[in-house]
Amino acid sequence: MSDSPDFSAELAAQSRGLWRVAGVDEAGRGPLCGPVVAAAVILTPGQIPEGLNDSKKLTSRRREALFSQIVAMAEVGIGQASADEIDAINILRASHLAMERAIAALPRPPDHVLIDGNLIPRGLTLSAAALVKGDARSLSIAAASIIAKVTRDRIMVDLAQQHPGYGWGKNAGYPTKDHLAALKNLGVTPHHRRSFKPVHNILYQV
Repeated sequence: MSDSPDFSAELAAQSRGLWRVAGVDEAGRGPLCGPVVAAAVILTPGQIPEGLNDSKKLTSRRREALFSQIVAMAEVGIGQASADEIDAINILRASHLAMERAIAALPRPPDHVLIDGNLIPRGLTLSAAALVKGDARSLSIAAASIIAKVTRDRIMVDLAQQHPGYGWGKNAGYPTKDHLAALKNLGVTPHHRRSFKPVHNILYQV
């Protein structure tokens, strides 16, 4: 596998007549609070921003710059599933629900979707393929990973202003030492995922 994603999975689909190929990825499966956010991106050959990569391999500043370029040059759909939905149906199903919503939010339906991971959302009726480590292999999925990550980080910064003390602006809701300490001292907010063990344990004093 090369160090950077390429367009080969998209070209393989296009060779089968599936021209509009969307890459799909999510952000926020691991945090204790906030929504899980997914993005779907259809890139236009010849108008692909330079330097696309798995969002985890990029600095925050680089993600922000690429976010603007992707939105300007590609078709983008964003979807999310709330903490309540995560608790109701579990994080995997909620991630897939957010993906389905992101695909539905595209300006026009794609012919084919490339899903990051090893499972295709069960509610998806389109032609689809799952790509393990897709954000490091497919430019479209890499672009989706950037859109999802930046969108979710912005949501958490907004929520941090409503609920100071948890450090969400920096930790994005992940179970850092400071976040766990604030959870014990300040309690559980409406945005916390009650089905996640550290939150559940505090609520029920396990």
